[in-house]
Order: sequence, then C-alpha cells, then structure tokens
Amino acid sequence: MKEEKFIHLCQPDDGKSCGACCGLYNYADSTRSVLVERLQRRTELFRETVRGRDDLIIFSEMIKEREDQTKLYEVIYCCEYLGFLDNGKKVGCLLHPLQNGGVDMRDASFYGKELCDGHFCPSYHYISREEKLSLINIIDDWYLYGLCVTDIDLVKEYFRIISEGVGEMPSPDEFKEGSLKDVALRFFSFKISWPFRSPATNRFGKYYFDGSQYMIKHIDYEPLGCEESRFNRIFLSLTSEFKDVGELRKAEEMIQGNIDEFVRLYSESS
Repeated sequence: MKEEKFIHLCQPDDGKSCGACCGLYNYADSTRSVLVERLQRRTELFRETVRGRDDLIIFSEMIKEREDQTKLYEVIYCCEYLGFLDNGKKVGCLLHPLQNGGVDMRDASFYGKELCDGHFCPSYHYISREEKLSLINIIDDWYLYGLCVTDIDLVKEYFRIISEGVGEMPSPDEFKEGSLKDVALRFFSFKISWPFRSPATNRFGKYYFDGSQYMIKHIDYEPLGCEESRFNRIFLSLTSEFKDVGELRKAEEMIQGNIDEFVRLYSESS
C-alpha cells in the first residue's frame, strides 16, 4: 500500500505559506498592505544586522521599539522573527536553518525550537486530506491562504455544500487550474472583500476579542425578522454584520450564486 505524502500546511509549496501560528494576523491592524510593509522592513533589518546568535537580542529589541505591537488577543504572542522568505511570496521563520546556511537559531524565539518545529494547528486535524489539497490548489497568495487555511468552518462548509451539490467531493486535481478553481477562489476571496464585514477592530472571523479573552460573535437574526441563515457558519467566518434583512438576502444570494456556478460548471465538465 502506497504511503500518503504528509501535507505541510505551513509551507505547502513554493508559492505560499502561512504564519498565523506566529501571530501574523493577531496585530490590531492586519491588513495586507500593513503586514507587507511590516514584514519587508523586518526582513531587511534581519539581513542587515544579524550575523549570528549574539545579534538576535538587539534585533528583537529594535523590532519591538519600531513596530506597533498592539494586538487583538493579548495572550497570543506575535513573533518578531517572522518575515519574508522568498521576495514577498512566502512568510516564514527567519531563524530557520534553511534561511541561515544550516544554522538553527529558533531557540531564541519566544516558543523555542521544539514547539516551533513540532506544533500543528487545529486545521491539520480537522480539515480532511482532500480539503487540504484542494485549498492548496485554489489559493496561490500567502495572505489569503493564511486567512483561509486557519478558518476551519469556512473551508469545511464550502466543500460540504459544493459536494452536496455535485454529489461527491471533487478531486483536488479539479482545482489546479481552470474555471472551477476560479469560482472557488472567488468564494475564498470573500475573506478579504466581503462587503458585509463588521467594521469592529476587535473582530477576527467569528471571534471578537477583549484583552485576554475571545468569544464567538453570533449574528442576532431576531431583529432582522428571520430565522438563522443556512449560511450562518460562513457568515460568521466572514465577520458578517447585517443592518437589515435586505443585506442578509443579498449576502445569501452572493454565496448561493457562487455555489450554483460551481455546480453548473462541474456538471458540464463531467
């Protein structure tokens, strides 16, 4: 029996990666432009100043002095050694031996070498192999990939609904290129472009933060005069807030329209 290849969600391929466990999206301002600027400056400073372990303390102090350290969730550490690995295409550990001629300096980090090397986020355990491979094929951008691969509800709900629509879980190969990939990518891009996103600065997906605590921000459907939406889990993942039932119906139409398009294209290609 052929052994299945391990799927490395943190660094799945040469075109993207995820730095969520290092606190990448835990900064109060985690918009793409702000994170790109933060990571670029940090990476340049590391390359200019760090020649060995003895330089790491000074580098850490410089980063903490120069960067805004305001967080969403205080108890999640934002690692100052997270930077760009490949001209802005991938994020990752600047202390990793692959970045330093074989020298492993991860012991200098807050979590240490053993935890950084052996940690697996919940997505490793709860997202199926087919879902992982499909998502990796769909998204080629580090920023969007990190937001989506860590959002278990968003990933599993989308693949559940389209699988029900076509009568099977599409093969991950279906998402490598072409119209099916494009449609799925438009859905996951809602994570960034969703027009009904709450303006609250302490929101991240379905969670809202209050210092050291985080809670689920449920949608109150009663004031909207309707029952819970069939897309409730997706709406929570997209940090949704609806002013009235008209906005809710429009949001449902957007999600359903994407699903319908996928099912139609899949049926035509079968």
